[in-house]
Amino acid sequence: MAHFPDSPNFTGFNTPSRVEADISDLAHEGEIPAELDGAFYRVQPDPQFPPMLGDDIAFNGDGMISRFHIHDGQCDFRQRWAQTDKWKAEREAGRGLFGLYRNPLTDDPSVKGMIRSTANTNAWIYAGKLWAMKEDSPALTMDPVTMETEAFETWDGAMKSQTFTAHPKIDPNTGNMVAIGYAASGLCTDDVSYMEVSPEGELVREKWFKVPYYCMMHDFAITEDYLVLHIVPSIGNWERLEQKKPHFGFDTTMPVYLGIIPRKDDLKDEDIRWFKRGNCFASHVFNAFQEGTKVHFDTPEAENNMFPFFPDVHGAEFDPMAAASRPTRWTVDLASNSDEFESVERLSESVGEFPRIDDRFAGLPYRYGWMLEIDPAKPVDSEVRSISGMLLNSLCLLDFQTGKEQHWWCGSSSTLQEPCFIPRSKDAPEGDGWIVMVCNRLNSHTSDLLIFDALDIEKGPVATVHVPIRLRFGLHGNFARSEDIGLKVLEVA
Repeated sequence: MAHFPDSPNFTGFNTPSRVEADISDLAHEGEIPAELDGAFYRVQPDPQFPPMLGDDIAFNGDGMISRFHIHDGQCDFRQRWAQTDKWKAEREAGRGLFGLYRNPLTDDPSVKGMIRSTANTNAWIYAGKLWAMKEDSPALTMDPVTMETEAFETWDGAMKSQTFTAHPKIDPNTGNMVAIGYAASGLCTDDVSYMEVSPEGELVREKWFKVPYYCMMHDFAITEDYLVLHIVPSIGNWERLEQKKPHFGFDTTMPVYLGIIPRKDDLKDEDIRWFKRGNCFASHVFNAFQEGTKVHFDTPEAENNMFPFFPDVHGAEFDPMAAASRPTRWTVDLASNSDEFESVERLSESVGEFPRIDDRFAGLPYRYGWMLEIDPAKPVDSEVRSISGMLLNSLCLLDFQTGKEQHWWCGSSSTLQEPCFIPRSKDAPEGDGWIVMVCNRLNSHTSDLLIFDALDIEKGPVATVHVPIRLRFGLHGNFARSEDIGLKVLEVA
């Protein structure tokens, strides 16, 4: 019998779900837009077995992919495990075999050398495949229609990097998927690979370079000519792993860098410009774009570490006020002889994370951004406050051209998961479309899928789709049109 820890990561709304499901025509309120025809995929960490070493962080759960197939004014649901090598080995053993997050020194000897991916960070659609991604390993591919697991993608060994990002970008000019792999030559190394994959799914470029120091490189940006990579000191090393400390810890004494890496076949380390600034925290990225010789990079920035589960390396207590991140623009000038930033500009006073844009404008000048907002002025049920962690209780729309904002609050007993923008059509103007996102109903332990008019979120969702099973807190997700993945009508098993 599985006995999960009696701790916040495994109880209440965070209780492991471990449910695969097929449900046709979910009940909903409002009107699902008839023009919506496609599938929203998202992933949640959902441990198959209790952690081998006791309590664990949420980031270490097995990947469970949810698909919301929206068509003909209705929504069908399918949920499947991403069957990684880890998932299969533990399934066969009937227990957990892998230890601490990104620490192979704590694993059962029987799985030594095995790919440790949980495939739990992003559900991505590209080249006719569903990619279940975890940045410490190659990406796992699945069939987007059946959701059956296929294999880890290494292009028959052509990819030399040991890792592949969980946050790829699509170049709107070439259609290529742009990716990085950090710790490319092995755990805790300072090697990074830069890769591009064609719309046909072929690996067409892989170039390596060194970074100033090893750290979590969870996200990045592109422009038409450059890969833009921020280096923020959530650092790790083998000494930490040997001491069984959390893989990453935040170091407030180290500088932050912004790397401008030319996207070209003959890339050399000396081609890269590293710009330097004082300490701060930043993780996810809105976008980046070029303006003459200048590169603008937009990210939610906080004064200090936002991840309490990756604690301060010097022992300082977690400071939630200093962890508040706000949309910020970093600007560097490639014509400058200095390695200093030209400017750091606050774009909004709203506090939030999980930023998203209209992905058709990745790497280009853009106008709109959406993010999950933490609004401390709104009332919160006491039970919710005790279990929710970061209180992501609002959706925020940012108009970077006018400075205007819209906000929608989900209520005192709910929190929100990452938004995803869906264009009304392939050639619709920027921002013309919908936002889809999962809402956690924490008191009732249920979940809803919310659909908004993307540029009019203040009026609330145009449709609320009720999910009859509880979805755990998820990470990232993406939408694909039915015609692009061969998805017609969901076949219920």
